[in-house]
Amino acid sequence: MSPATWGIVGIGFFLLLLTIGVPVGFSLLIGGFTGIIFAAGFDVALNMLMLVPFSTTAKYSMVVLPLFVLMGEFASCGGLSREAYNFMHKALGHMPGGVTMASIAGCAAFAAVCGSSMATAVTMGTVALPEMIRYKTDKALATGALAAGGTIGILIPPSIGFIVYAIITENSIGKLFIAGLIPGILMSLLFMLTIFLMTRFNPSLSPPAPRAKRQEILRASIKSWGIIFLFVTVIGGIYLGIFTPSEAAGIGACGAFLLSLFKGKLTWQSFWIATLNAGKTTGMIFVIIIGAFMFGYFLTVTELPAMLSDFIIGLPFDRFFILIIILFFYIFLGCIMDIIAGMLTTMPIIYPVVQTLGFDPIWFGVIAVIVMEMGMITPPVGLNVFAIAGTADNIPVGTIFRGILPFLIAMFVCLIILMLFPQISLFLPNLLK
Repeated sequence: MSPATWGIVGIGFFLLLLTIGVPVGFSLLIGGFTGIIFAAGFDVALNMLMLVPFSTTAKYSMVVLPLFVLMGEFASCGGLSREAYNFMHKALGHMPGGVTMASIAGCAAFAAVCGSSMATAVTMGTVALPEMIRYKTDKALATGALAAGGTIGILIPPSIGFIVYAIITENSIGKLFIAGLIPGILMSLLFMLTIFLMTRFNPSLSPPAPRAKRQEILRASIKSWGIIFLFVTVIGGIYLGIFTPSEAAGIGACGAFLLSLFKGKLTWQSFWIATLNAGKTTGMIFVIIIGAFMFGYFLTVTELPAMLSDFIIGLPFDRFFILIIILFFYIFLGCIMDIIAGMLTTMPIIYPVVQTLGFDPIWFGVIAVIVMEMGMITPPVGLNVFAIAGTADNIPVGTIFRGILPFLIAMFVCLIILMLFPQISLFLPNLLK
């Protein structure tokens, strides 16, 4: 068989491994190793198996991943999510739909110290859902808002999704972080506007809370200083060029640790749980990265990405039409797997196409993260939806999916705005040296 045929067979074998329940990282690794054996020989495959794990992970730049994960774990231990939600609840709760809008704002605030979509959804769900239920918020709206709000966790920096995209495409992590800031704020505002309009016409969906006194709002804002301090230090330091993303990750993890310790929330038990969770998450991501690079080398040997790129470029369609097809593919992909796995699996094929079409790689990174996050809340799988279902007692999954629909529309609006006006994503990164 020709190398390209081996490439197609290898992709089919990878999908078969996924179907029978083999974890994504090992499916990529086995598929890539087996494919290289048939495409280039056993000796080449064995050499790649020896070289890829070390060459992929033994880089100074890779330290950014475990440190930002650890930062999010320490921030969760320190109760920063609860403090952020309490402040937003005091400030917004009296407005129509204010209790639910506070949940979105709380998700956006916690996203500034946590780069994971599901972690943001689960953490804010345990904090905000009981409060929304107490104020008789419609269950579909409450859970739908939390599932959608969790997606902000991987758009507002620091974002694990951007880190992985930067590693696989060799783009700047700092520029991607800065590029996600304004789109993340825009999406948060669109979510809040959606809630405001829904409750304006039907106030019973989310009854307002009593108006908080100014002193209460001030006290709540002072207590939430930790998130502001961490975010300004980490992202501000990267933007001003004071330190690199790797240094920022170390400072962020240390800062979150000291904040939790200062607040008296960090015990030996919580420290152990935070480090263990960070280790598990990092290990899972690293296995996927190693497998993705192994599979990427296999595809390179088969020359399939270059052939696919040439084929797509040769199609008699406008490049934006081709981009829309790619984006719908990513929405579907997000329905069936985590964004990190989906990005690492497909970027070796998709990214060369995007480059050939002439789209800005930083802008495309933002767009790709958003559309895969849309998949995280879309039936039939919708990982964020099931994450919220795990924290919401006696609320059916169907109810959560029903509550998702208005927020999916808001995400489509956000996507259209960013596609029509790319400078919304590129303005701040272009200011970086």
